[in-house]
Amino acid sequence: MDLKQLEYFVRVAELGSFTRASIVIDVAQPALSRQVRQLEVELRQNLLTRNGRGVTLTEAGKLLLEHGRGILHQIERAKEDLGRLRGALAGQVAVGLPPSIAKRLAVPLTRAFRQQLPNASLSITEALSGAMQESVIAGRIDLALIHNPSPSTDIDSVVIFDEELFLVGPANAEALGDVSLKDVAAMPLVIPTKANSIRMLVESELANIGHRPTIAMEIDGVAAILDLVAEGLGKAVLSTTAVLTAPRPQAFSTRRIVNPTLRSRLALAMSSQRPATLTQQATYKLIREVVSQTLGALPSGQSR
Repeated sequence: MDLKQLEYFVRVAELGSFTRASIVIDVAQPALSRQVRQLEVELRQNLLTRNGRGVTLTEAGKLLLEHGRGILHQIERAKEDLGRLRGALAGQVAVGLPPSIAKRLAVPLTRAFRQQLPNASLSITEALSGAMQESVIAGRIDLALIHNPSPSTDIDSVVIFDEELFLVGPANAEALGDVSLKDVAAMPLVIPTKANSIRMLVESELANIGHRPTIAMEIDGVAAILDLVAEGLGKAVLSTTAVLTAPRPQAFSTRRIVNPTLRSRLALAMSSQRPATLTQQATYKLIREVVSQTLGALPSGQSR
């Protein structure tokens, strides 16, 4: 069995598509399809059912995927163990960060990674939490910081930081002081689309008190939301981190939301289906340290 063929098969199986797999591993789709087919011929088993929407696994494919993940993991462990003979962990780790968090964490995380894991390589991807959770499950990202991750048996996540969300308006806003969540429901909001974790949190908490948000505009991206807020087109519900990392934080005012308060939880997630390599485990620990040093620890009494 050719290990490259096995790697290709695992990628196609995890991503559910030859097209997506060819993009991720940078191999032409015909060549990718040919290699997987050769593996099927050698094993005398159909591993994938091909259809217009992608591929699904046969029973044989499910079995090989389970073994294949373990085999590829052992190969990475072997490389790492050999690398340790040279005195350090090696390998590549792909990390996903939300845009607002990346502005504060990318530089200190890269600096700490180079200091502690000089023989390893780090790649950082910025994306919204929903997309990153899917990427962790699919194997495109090894570790990700995700806001309010959706429950899933495919990922292991632990909350390492939480922060309060505020009502954000232009700096010349007349109203000051706290604002109830009920009153927020009546205000025009510039808010992300439904896949966004903050959008889902706002809608869920409002539903708990029998209200729905008044949406002035839907747009993804913290920078774009803040630009529209600064223009007076609506208010936003964001963390102070998002405001403080804006180019002109003084252009905005923040009001505390009460009855109830809104808190966004930041979790560190990794796949529950693929064992972590030693380098990934070291990076996992490093991310927790950098988050604690940069953003602060969880308030006392909050569960991790």
